Amino acid sequence: MKKVTTNTLVTPHYEEALCDTPWNVYPRPQLKRDSFICLNGMWDFAMTREDGKPRKFDEQIRVPFPPESKLSGVEKTPEKYDFLHYRRTFVLPEGFIKDRLLLRFGAIDRLATVSVNGTVIGSHNNGYLPFFADVTDYVKEGENEIWIKVKDNLSPLFPYGKQKKKRGGMWYTSVSGIWQTVWLESVPRDYIQNLTVTPTCKNVRIELCGGGDGKKTLTLKASGEVFEFEGSSVTLTPREIHLWTPEEPYLYEFTIETESDRIESYFALREIGICDTGGTQRLSLNGKPYLFNGLLDQGYYPDGIFLPPTQKGYEEDILTAKSLGFNMLRKHIKIEPPIFYYLCDKLGMAVFQDMVNNSKYSFIKDTALPTLGFKRKSDKLSHKNAVSRKAFEDAMVGTVNALYNYPSVLYYTIFNEGWGQFTADEMYEKAKSLDGTRIFDATSGWFFQEKSDVDSHHVYFKKIKCTPSESRPLVISEFGGYSHRVDGHLFGKKNYGYTSYGSAEELESAILRLYREEVLPLVKMGASAFVYTQLSDVEDETNGFITYDRRVVKVSRETFTEMANGLKAAAESFDGNGGKV
Repeated sequence: MKKVTTNTLVTPHYEEALCDTPWNVYPRPQLKRDSFICLNGMWDFAMTREDGKPRKFDEQIRVPFPPESKLSGVEKTPEKYDFLHYRRTFVLPEGFIKDRLLLRFGAIDRLATVSVNGTVIGSHNNGYLPFFADVTDYVKEGENEIWIKVKDNLSPLFPYGKQKKKRGGMWYTSVSGIWQTVWLESVPRDYIQNLTVTPTCKNVRIELCGGGDGKKTLTLKASGEVFEFEGSSVTLTPREIHLWTPEEPYLYEFTIETESDRIESYFALREIGICDTGGTQRLSLNGKPYLFNGLLDQGYYPDGIFLPPTQKGYEEDILTAKSLGFNMLRKHIKIEPPIFYYLCDKLGMAVFQDMVNNSKYSFIKDTALPTLGFKRKSDKLSHKNAVSRKAFEDAMVGTVNALYNYPSVLYYTIFNEGWGQFTADEMYEKAKSLDGTRIFDATSGWFFQEKSDVDSHHVYFKKIKCTPSESRPLVISEFGGYSHRVDGHLFGKKNYGYTSYGSAEELESAILRLYREEVLPLVKMGASAFVYTQLSDVEDETNGFITYDRRVVKVSRETFTEMANGLKAAAESFDGNGGKV
């Protein structure tokens, strides 16, 4: 193991996480029960080269923060051949188990094997997606022991995103082990295992997995409307229709009760689609053209790396973006805990979600040549490794299934800048078969094949000269990246950005000029979405609107809100014939 480079930055809620049980909130707002024991907090911890249980656990780690992070209390990076070992005990309250006891994990990076009281009860091999095990038959009265063994060699065969052992530039500190909440949940034998929520602007279809065959009662919390049904699904129309938008993020909270189970959840009524305006294809929300004015969001924090100290970190990121006039975040090559998406649903922030890349990245092939204009190539023979392809496809399926119910998630990126790209047309068809209700950007940036819902471009180092077309909505899915270093709020001495400015005033002036001279004309031509790089600084990258420690907003909120309102007005006045602004 190696000591992580000393980092002194912390976000505003750092101290709040130094408690007995950090992140002690129910982890799944869309499938909430009254039975919940949070297992976050201090666990025994060890790193070894041996596969078996260590003879002693010589450290402690604060779960759910990865060992590389300051908040974990460990601040060490495992070597390639290291195993991470977590151990803790628990005692169940009397009468806690209804029929079955589930042990749930938000995410563990990457290959995890879970044992309870000496018996292996399950394993999982994805660093970003949740999993669980039924541990009913393995627990006993009194003290129980959980031992989790984790192996994370950062293999490029599996999704890893922006993590790198030798961090720097556009690559960030890697994470390992547990990085989301661990908890126990008691359920009846015929429990509701999952929901599938499919809305339109008029009604919503709710499908249950589990819950038994008897009568179910769905009650809308605000209105008190009751819908009774048998079987596994119901389609309902509320008396009052409130459509979800980032400006008015209305959520219908509801409960479902079966003969033995009760859960709390929510839905929203909304539709994302494509409409024609005078021959120009545009993205639409709830049947009307809508301009998505967004920011790239990497989801990294100096004290927790993959996780902020508390959910307030997510909430304040979202509210800061809204206060600057933005209505969308492109969640870049990372999947967040459910709480993040719930807050986007609740606070009103559209999410453009990336799949997590795997396979090796080539700067020359994937970035340098496309930036110079070489943006076309066939991907049918690319990345032939069968293990890598299957890992990506499995993760894509898992991502779409995990995020299906969140109304704020409107758009997916499958491949980003050619990194790991293979048979994009086939992957597009696969994704659309999983979820035909959302927009899929098959090849964000370049290396477009034949199939995609949008015409997606990344533009750095030169003027944006794309033109909306009659075939697909135009999305500038990355641009900008202007850098400004704020003394006292820097991760290190190195700097990474696309154009640097010495003062906040110069930065603000340059970004406003970019929007005024290059973005606004495209909005007037019918472009649908823009993603500026980026929401926050990340380690060496200092091209964020806010600093990495989330303590300084580099630009004027009022000025950028005014700019956003101007873009919105231009979009609303577009008529397909040049507009009339």
